[in-house]
Amino acid sequence: MGNPPNLLAAIYGWLNERFGIDAAVAFGKKKVVPVHRESVWYYFGGVTLFLFIIQVFTGILLLLYYRPGADSSFESLQFILTQVEFGWLIRSVHSWSANLMVLAAFIHMFSNFFTQSYRRPRELTWITGMVLFLLALGFGFSGYLLPWNELAFFATKVGTDIVGAVPIVGKPMLIFLRGGEDVTGATLSRFFGFHVAVLPMVFTLLLGLHVLFVQVQGMSEPVSHQALGSDKKRTMPFFPNFVLRDVVLWLVVLNIVAILSVFFPWDLGEKADLFAPAPAGIKPEWYFLFMFQTLKFIPGHVLFLEGELLGILVFGLAGLLWILIPFLDRRGQKNQRNPVFQLMGWIIVAFIVVMTIVGFVL
Repeated sequence: MGNPPNLLAAIYGWLNERFGIDAAVAFGKKKVVPVHRESVWYYFGGVTLFLFIIQVFTGILLLLYYRPGADSSFESLQFILTQVEFGWLIRSVHSWSANLMVLAAFIHMFSNFFTQSYRRPRELTWITGMVLFLLALGFGFSGYLLPWNELAFFATKVGTDIVGAVPIVGKPMLIFLRGGEDVTGATLSRFFGFHVAVLPMVFTLLLGLHVLFVQVQGMSEPVSHQALGSDKKRTMPFFPNFVLRDVVLWLVVLNIVAILSVFFPWDLGEKADLFAPAPAGIKPEWYFLFMFQTLKFIPGHVLFLEGELLGILVFGLAGLLWILIPFLDRRGQKNQRNPVFQLMGWIIVAFIVVMTIVGFVL
């Protein structure tokens, strides 16, 4: 029997000959990461990726028992929670990691905005990141209905009603999402297809492209750090220094997910009843709450427009402008700080936080 170290060396040599592992390791060692007071924000991209990986693995495990359908979804989840060994834990890990992934994506997005990481030549990195963020919200919206419980049913009805209020394309989009005029079992099947097939495929392709952009262009430096002379700049090797720090943070995040899942397991609630009245105080998930609450505060009519339609148009325009930030921030393109955009960013953060809190309280 061969010596294990020799065997491992032989396996490594076999793989290295075919896939050039030494070249990849050499690239990782030559690649450096800027070190400055805002370096901590670099890690949230990796945290978002790690939570997505948890989503994939726990989602696959849930798929072994989950059966989509108006007469089977709720019952299959009940079976997972009560009969499958550690099924309740896997379901809670999946739900908690989904919420934490959206939170990490929010932090990653705003940290890149405030450090102006969208500056030339990283415009496409910002745009692909924004599309990934929207897809993450799509994961949350589509997955919310899959338990087919009372809260998810009515929240999906409200959410798709808002989509239906969009001018011109709203009605076709509503029918496309619901698979008909109303939220039914057809909507559930459609959302299941989006959640486990369409969105993961598109997300994975874009994620690979986004990571490739980051690897090729390197980590963006803040304007204040970029202005320093080369002798005053500090860096660390990407491999192993930055990678090991990333892994340590991933372990911390994994422990947080585990603690939340064990001590605050996700509740299944009551099965959806299509003919029952909507329960009082129905609300969407927390990451949609600021928009939902804003639409509630807008009057029924503003000038010649319906209040809800005006709110949807404003949010749509704001989202488009946010994606186009790299081309709108002219000072950023010249590697200069833009106080107007920085102030705008803080106003947006304050608005989201305040409206989310108000939505929870009211």
